[in-house]
Amino acid sequence: MAEHEEKHEKSLLDKISEKIKGDSSSSSSSDSDDDKPSESSMKAKVFRLFGRERTVHHVLGGGKQADIFLWRNKKVSAGALGVATVIWVLFELFEYHLLTLVCHLLILALALLFLWSNATTFIHKSPPRIPEIQIPKDPVLEFAEALRFEINQALAVLRDIASGRNLKKFLSVIAGLWVLSIVGNRCNFLTLFYIVFVLLHTVPVLYEKYEDKVDPFAEKAWHEIRKQYAVFDLKVLTKIPRGPLKEKKKD
Repeated sequence: MAEHEEKHEKSLLDKISEKIKGDSSSSSSSDSDDDKPSESSMKAKVFRLFGRERTVHHVLGGGKQADIFLWRNKKVSAGALGVATVIWVLFELFEYHLLTLVCHLLILALALLFLWSNATTFIHKSPPRIPEIQIPKDPVLEFAEALRFEINQALAVLRDIASGRNLKKFLSVIAGLWVLSIVGNRCNFLTLFYIVFVLLHTVPVLYEKYEDKVDPFAEKAWHEIRKQYAVFDLKVLTKIPRGPLKEKKKD
């Protein structure tokens, strides 16, 4: 019995090591024929967080939003973070309500404009010209189109997960939603949004500055996660019975 258990443990460890090395062997096999790899191939082998091959600026979408998150323009980034902080302080610490704040701002603006328009008659000046404000059509349509595209993409991903084809993705989404529900139970939506906003203004710029130091630690953590998942896959996931997938009938 002891010899049988030792053989079983050795075979299990062999399977885990083969599973972990399986993904990395395919990527390194193409470079094994070259005795002296080029500098570009050596850079391609460097581990980057989340498997990215582009810069942090391109990962964030590029353009103005990436410039704001990476503090390319310090005045704009500080202004955006300051406005978000003021909104959070008003609604959370001072317990202001959105409708009350909008009404108070409108009252203040209308009162100042009304008093200034009437005061010009006493100082013999023409009243200030109030500009006509209209919401442009094109930006609203572009925003609605982008929002529609993202919602359709999310629905397609949820449909693919619910179809039962990828158990790993299913468990990852369930775990993510469970963690998000716990966080949502601890704080409200505004606080959660403010935390995410602050993280977007701090984590990317710090990672871009210290990515050469962060990536080696991330590589070690990623290998450990893959090792633990391989153990979980062999001991739990492979023992879950699965029915044969039915092929779709061709017309």
